Amino acid sequence: MTFASMMLVGFVIDVILGWPNMLFARIGHPVTWIGHSITVLENRLNTGSENQRRVAGAICVVTVLVIVTLPAVLIQWALPDGPIGLILGGILAWPMFAVRSMHDHVRAVAVPLAHGDIASARAAVAMIVGRDSSKLGENGIARASIESLAENTSDGVIAPVFWGVVAGLPGLVAYKAINTMDSMIGHRSDRYEHFGKTAARLDDIVNLPASRLSGVLFAAARPKTIAKSWSVIKNDAHKHRSPNAGWPESAVAGALDIRLSGPRIYEDRIADEPWLNPGAPDPKAPDVNRALSLYRTTMVLTVLALGLLALI
Repeated sequence: MTFASMMLVGFVIDVILGWPNMLFARIGHPVTWIGHSITVLENRLNTGSENQRRVAGAICVVTVLVIVTLPAVLIQWALPDGPIGLILGGILAWPMFAVRSMHDHVRAVAVPLAHGDIASARAAVAMIVGRDSSKLGENGIARASIESLAENTSDGVIAPVFWGVVAGLPGLVAYKAINTMDSMIGHRSDRYEHFGKTAARLDDIVNLPASRLSGVLFAAARPKTIAKSWSVIKNDAHKHRSPNAGWPESAVAGALDIRLSGPRIYEDRIADEPWLNPGAPDPKAPDVNRALSLYRTTMVLTVLALGLLALI
């Protein structure tokens, strides 16, 4: 039984089912369980001087990784060989992917935006981005949703697949724990600037291979524009505020011939970010659906790659 086969099973289940609301209502979701442990530890440990907070944050990271990874190691070891172990492992891997939910969240923006319902589109995009969406118009909403789709394809799909193929269930859940810690405590704010530093740095490291792979997959998903995508990656990806998000966002910007990133508002501050593919026009409502089409093709390529790895 290869880890790639297991990841393929989990990936396909997620494409078909997502994470049903009924299931979430009954048991929550593994990521929310991880989030609860992070909250408990953060409330207890995030005090003291700047240096004490850094040390406490590192302790939090190690503790969470032990809590989630050790059971995964034991489960991986206990799985039987053959089809039964493959299916059981795939079912356990399934909640760690966000293939369907990613598509559904962005589609929830695309539909009202296409009908000119800016208020509903703003409400939908606020669910997937951290910036202030209250004053965004058509272009801003389209840009925010496409950027979120590009970046979160790496974080929510390709990175879990990558680490699952490399290290099975332990690699998959360890990655998910790191990514969840970064999203919860890896912020540059008074509360988390020092406590979340280890989580943020570790998240940058573990996302590095998947972000590059995501850029390649997005570019390959549209062969006619692959040269343009690669040109934007080469020229602009390194300008992004994130060491990783620039790759998938640049690839999508090149494939769709739009510009992404650029200035945006976070709470009470304006982030004057450089543009990716600056000579192209701002995205519009139809571009969100074009981005979703590109995403679907990228997911097909991902399935094919997993299938090939499973045969090796």
